[in-house]
Amino acid sequence: MQKRLSANEYIKGILAGDRIILSRAITLIESQLAQDKSLAQEVLEKILPFSGKSIRIGITGVPGVGKSTFIEAFGKNITTQHKKIAVLAIDPSSQRTSGSIMGDKTRMEELSHESNAYIRPSPSGNSLGGVANKTRETILLCEAAGFEVIIVETVGVGQSETVVKGMVDFFLLLMLSGAGDELQGIKRGIMEMADVVVITKTDGDNVQKAKNARMEYVHALHLYPPTPNKWYPPVLTCSALEKTGLTEIWEIVLEFSSKMQENGFWKNNRQEQSLAWMYSYIRQSLESKFFDNQSIKKIIPTIEEKVLSGELLPIQGAKALFSLIE
Repeated sequence: MQKRLSANEYIKGILAGDRIILSRAITLIESQLAQDKSLAQEVLEKILPFSGKSIRIGITGVPGVGKSTFIEAFGKNITTQHKKIAVLAIDPSSQRTSGSIMGDKTRMEELSHESNAYIRPSPSGNSLGGVANKTRETILLCEAAGFEVIIVETVGVGQSETVVKGMVDFFLLLMLSGAGDELQGIKRGIMEMADVVVITKTDGDNVQKAKNARMEYVHALHLYPPTPNKWYPPVLTCSALEKTGLTEIWEIVLEFSSKMQENGFWKNNRQEQSLAWMYSYIRQSLESKFFDNQSIKKIIPTIEEKVLSGELLPIQGAKALFSLIE
């Protein structure tokens, strides 16, 4: 059994860039144990002044687009420029075991061996859209450990894109070409969130298809209203297999970072995200306290049975439960 670390031991290890202690700290903040929660809070409060200096990139894409393959190639491109990168890959979880279905360390084997890279697969549990509840806290820990680029990979389903957009600085949307009617089936909201659209697998027989798809996306994006930050998302092509287009994507990220910091949007965006995080925590805490209430725990099975049988409307069931804490 591992020796339980003190808050100071966690902090010292994280600031020294110790990968093992960083991993243990992330496990600590993901823990549901009461004694771990208070220790995790202390660690987060003390590392906060050392966080916030990274570029946070969210990456999503349609099924089959090859997110992990792209991230591995893109990440290796960044590390060759002597940047330290952390990849937070949020896996779909088993609803029975809460474990990850996929193992990102095996999907990004080459990147995981890079001395300047750190990969952390996390089960999404029951959190919204497959984004781990503690992703925000994990970002802060990685920043305090000296990582300059943080990539958050979404599952790419449900509303995970919206949640990730609310915790990153730059949002990258990966798309495929040659699938026929490329714009069909893509929610307008996801397109509007993108700071860059990248057509992947631009190699072999797909080169011309990718060029055609790029023009379609360029025309489509021109129909959208201007973004609040006055940034017009470019559409690029790349091949993770042939390692082409990756440097251009990174240059776009740096250009975006520079412009947003100059016009003040970077700081404002981070401030708004902090407020959103606060209210998200309030909602989670209220829900947790509600279901931890012993009176509610006792009567929930009865209320559920009445709702299932049609004796109570769902709203009536909810009100009956709420009446126990009013």
